[in-house]
Amino acid sequence: MSEKQNVKGKEAESKSSSELLADRRRKLDRLREEFEIDPFGQRTDGLLTVAGARNAYDQAADEAHKENADVDDRPIVRVAGRVVQHRVMGNLIFMSIRDETGDIQLAVSKKMVGQPAFKLAKLTDLSDIVFAEGPLATTKTGEISVWATSSVLEEENQTPAEAGFQILTKSLALPPGKFHGLQDQEQRYRKRYVDLYANPDVMQNMKRRSQIIKGVRDFLTDPPKDSELSGPYLEVETPMMQSIPGGAAARPFVTHHNALDIELYLRIAPELYLKRLLVGGMLRVFEINRNFRNEGLSPRHNPEFTMLELYEAFGDLYSIMNLVEKLFQHVADTVCGGQKLMFGDVEIDYSNFRRAKYLDLFVEHNGFDHADHEKLVEKAKKLHIDPADFGDHDQLLNTVWEETVEEHLVQPTFVIDYPASLCPLTKRKPNEPEIAERFELFIAKMELANAYTELNDPDVQEENFSGQVEGLDEEEAMFRNVDEDFLEALKVGMPPAGGLGIGIDRMVMLLTNQRSIRDVILFPLMKPQG
Repeated sequence: MSEKQNVKGKEAESKSSSELLADRRRKLDRLREEFEIDPFGQRTDGLLTVAGARNAYDQAADEAHKENADVDDRPIVRVAGRVVQHRVMGNLIFMSIRDETGDIQLAVSKKMVGQPAFKLAKLTDLSDIVFAEGPLATTKTGEISVWATSSVLEEENQTPAEAGFQILTKSLALPPGKFHGLQDQEQRYRKRYVDLYANPDVMQNMKRRSQIIKGVRDFLTDPPKDSELSGPYLEVETPMMQSIPGGAAARPFVTHHNALDIELYLRIAPELYLKRLLVGGMLRVFEINRNFRNEGLSPRHNPEFTMLELYEAFGDLYSIMNLVEKLFQHVADTVCGGQKLMFGDVEIDYSNFRRAKYLDLFVEHNGFDHADHEKLVEKAKKLHIDPADFGDHDQLLNTVWEETVEEHLVQPTFVIDYPASLCPLTKRKPNEPEIAERFELFIAKMELANAYTELNDPDVQEENFSGQVEGLDEEEAMFRNVDEDFLEALKVGMPPAGGLGIGIDRMVMLLTNQRSIRDVILFPLMKPQG
């Protein structure tokens, strides 16, 4: 790089932030006054994405033009993007622009665009959004570039609309550091709008999230012939604000409806409304939407999260298990490129789903019978779990199970046959009333899905609802109200059914190899600054 080259990163190091921001303001004024253009742009038609422009490159036409300047069949493209590199080399300016599909180099020659457009290009800062139109050609180093070309070169006649280069949006904020970008993890979450363009991997992960959700939706609404599904599912929407929070044992967010003067709750689950639709005659329904739980944050928990919840009339635990296995395999194949995908340093094999009983897993990883209460209490104390905090044996058992078993469930594992006391919305196993027809899917030590053969006996359901409230303090009990209307719906008659919930955020974590849920949510909840 010659001494004449304008390396803006070095200039930035010698100026304070306030000086750099003031310089951008001065350039903003110049755009309006000297160039008489809107520094925040206008509609621009006919644009290709960066990837589309790269794909349009014609090597044969480029080589033919280089051999004979009179032969020019090179494709002309129009592109726009954010400037991420900028250097001036005399009468030639190179800059790299970025959009959601990638980066491409722009070459702005004073000879090819004329003086006004060249001055604009020289005035450009990192993070500005710019436009260029011209043929695709490679530089001496082989870099595919858009060579900006103006249709009018006479300085007095040229207008911005005819320039081969334009500034579409002047950035009035300083860009991330030249060499390290936006690295601070908290700032990346808070300023996702910078993170997305500064860190291309983040953009690709977020696009992959959308592709995964689309893959799930497509599988359900138009299942592949080899999926063995009984038929397509209907996508529906159910209330996000509910007068009674139900469908899960979790603390809700509370709000107030002024016109009706009533307390409402952001839903913790759509379950009871989706089941009402089965009562009404819908056969297979699903919803992909937000749930809200007024609980803590962790690498695997966000208070606002996305769930897939579905119900299949005349299905059961095992038909849902088949659906989940096929669903994960379909998305892994069609979106992520194969059945074997890395998560951290472990290869997850989606072609092989194991089935294991809850109580057998407990014995396998603890070395004593699950019914031995004395040994269970001893184990709990070793894990720093206070047995006095639990009302019965099974609740304590489940907490110890979570601490000692989940860490071993790396490859896809359906955990089946849960103690019925843990599953108040689940049918009991025929001839084994102490066992619930429930499964949870674990992959990479995470719970990904929860499914039941749904309870549709209104009398048993009412008894279980009431049992949920017993023994709770007043504050806890207020969030465990019995949903009388749902019980009325069950009395009308809900067909035997299988039901499922999948945490979409965790599914995306898994399939994009991200270790924190915040890395797959565009705007995760953050503690206010200051």
